[in-house]
This record gives sequence, structure tokens and C-alpha cells, in this order.
Amino acid sequence: MPLKVIDQFEVSRLQVLDEQGQADTALLPDLANEQMIELYRWMTLAREADQRMLKLQRQGRIGTFAPCTGQEATSVGAAYAMGKRDWFVGAFRELGGRLVRGEPFVNALLFHAGYEEGNLQPGGVEQRLLPFSIIVAAQLLHAVGIGYAMQLRKENSAVVAFCGDGATSEGDFHEALNFAAVWQAPVVFVVQNNQWAISIPRRKQTRSATLAQKAIAYGMPGLQVDGNDVLAMYRATREALQRAYRGQGPTLIEAETYRMMMHTTADDPTRYRTDDEVAGWQKKDPLIRLRRFLEQRGVWSEAQQGALDAEIKQQIERSVVEFEGRHEFKPDAPFDHVFATPHPSIEEQRQRFLADLPPEVKHG
Repeated sequence: MPLKVIDQFEVSRLQVLDEQGQADTALLPDLANEQMIELYRWMTLAREADQRMLKLQRQGRIGTFAPCTGQEATSVGAAYAMGKRDWFVGAFRELGGRLVRGEPFVNALLFHAGYEEGNLQPGGVEQRLLPFSIIVAAQLLHAVGIGYAMQLRKENSAVVAFCGDGATSEGDFHEALNFAAVWQAPVVFVVQNNQWAISIPRRKQTRSATLAQKAIAYGMPGLQVDGNDVLAMYRATREALQRAYRGQGPTLIEAETYRMMMHTTADDPTRYRTDDEVAGWQKKDPLIRLRRFLEQRGVWSEAQQGALDAEIKQQIERSVVEFEGRHEFKPDAPFDHVFATPHPSIEEQRQRFLADLPPEVKHG
């Protein structure tokens, strides 16, 4: 019998704004100028917060963290598209999206200083924002579980789950996509393809022409999006959420973006990538792109930029003051959670730890 084609597939790519801020008007999402300015504000806040955290880390005032500079449009655009009842399931490089969803910046400072209290949300469970997930791709399984639960409860809501391109090499990623598709769970998977899984380039992870096409194997739509185009990210996520609300199952979005700085502050990216590569991506900066678009529309000016910069600087400094003014945390709290019940060896280590602390830290 001759071979016959039983199915065919294609992957599309979405871009609304080019690098010069020129828009494809047919693809512009239905957003007012005020909303697009709000998107710009969230991205600017995320960028400046990121830079402030870098200074704090270099001064020893917080620990290691993963900068989001260059990737702001991906999580901000997706988070802005979400409804109040949707769940945000992040990894560790979605500062902008977390801010959009109502997480205070002080939380990021607390978490990266080693305080688990940084994962406490002021809105509680109703804020629908999961904690930082450091284990690569593990959060995707949680996202599918949440989506399945909402499906059973007949909630008209969905989950947006984020991961990096490196996560697509993990088994959890594939298990999550498979279960989401089989159950038709209302989950939008956003793969932030920043070209590097720490020091491993994308070309050494997969032979796939795109990461979006990995959706095909699991029977769900896959779309590649310019992840440095916040309007494209908003549109793609909004359309995927609408599909989920209608009971049409999950979607995979590959957001092509770039990590402009290090993987974490413990990393030296100059050891594995070139200055020319970084310079090429700097021309695609998501903040510059949207600012040019707003200026061309006549709704943004130098005076507005100056006022925004001053406002954000003050907001960030208030968070830093609040963070460094908190002293109620037990320095020996980690010892409380090693075992369910006290253990002599752990208690001995606790006492040695406390004995080495300066009095002002020991007593708050």
C-alpha cells in the first residue's frame, strides 16, 4: 500500500510592533492609549526594580536572584491579559508579571534575602498567585492540577504558567502538556525562549525549528510570539485564555525574547556568549519599542518619562526601606522545619548557630 499523508501541521508567528515601534494596525489588540501606557509603566517598574535588586545583591543586602531585564514584555503582557479569577503560576524570572498581579515588590526582596515570607501574598489564596518555583518545570504540573480542579468545579477561569526554554528539556514539561491536552485543562503555557538555558544555547537543546511546535505532539495549538512585543504577548495570551474559557483546552505560546543580563547573579554570561549577540538583542529592547510606539501616537513625551522615572524611583526606595526595616523573623526558623518533631542533632546545630549570631540579629 502506498504511503499517505494522515495529517499536516503548521506553526504561526505573531508580532504587532517591530523594533522601531511601528505597528501592524490589523493586529493591534483592543486597548486604549491609557492601557498601553499602563503596560509601559509596569515594564519600566520591573526594569528599575531589577536594577535596584542587582545593586542590593552586589552590596550583600539580598542573595542570589534571576534578573528579568530584557524579558519584561513576556510576563507583563501575559499577566495584563489575565482575568481576576485566573491563576498565575510562575518560575523565577517573572518579576513584571508578578507586580501586575498585585505582588508587592517588597516580597521579591524578602524572598531573595532568604525569607520564605516573601511568598506570602497580601490577598491570600484569592490573589491566585503561586510562589516562586526554583525547580525547573515542576510548576507546570501544579498548573495543570489547578486547571483540572477548576474544570471539575466548573469555574470559568484558567491558568497561565511560565517556564524557560530549558524547561522544555525536562520530563515534567512533557508530562504537563500531555495531561493538560488529554484533560482539555484550561492552561496557557508560556515558554520564555531567552535563547539560553543557563549556559546551554537553544540549538544544543533541541533540533525543533521552534519550541511552539512541541504543542503539536500533544494535540494543542502552538504559537510563536515576539516575546519582546508586549502588545503581541497581550493579544496571544488573551486569545488563548478565551479558548480556555470556552472549554477548548490548553495552548502553548513560545515567547522569543532574550535575557540581557546573567542567568542569576552567581553566573558570568561573558564566558559563553558574545558581546555582538547581546548588542543585537539590545536593538529589540521591549521598553524602547513600546515607548517609540507611544511617542509616535502622540501620547508620550520626555516630560511624562521624567515624571514616571521619579515616581518609580520613589516607589522602589519605599519598598527597600520597608524590607530593611523588618526584623520580626526568627533567625533560626529553618531549624523548625527539618523534621516534623524535634531531633537532638538538629537542636544542637541550632544552638551552635544562635551562639555565633551577633546580639542585634539574635534578638531582632
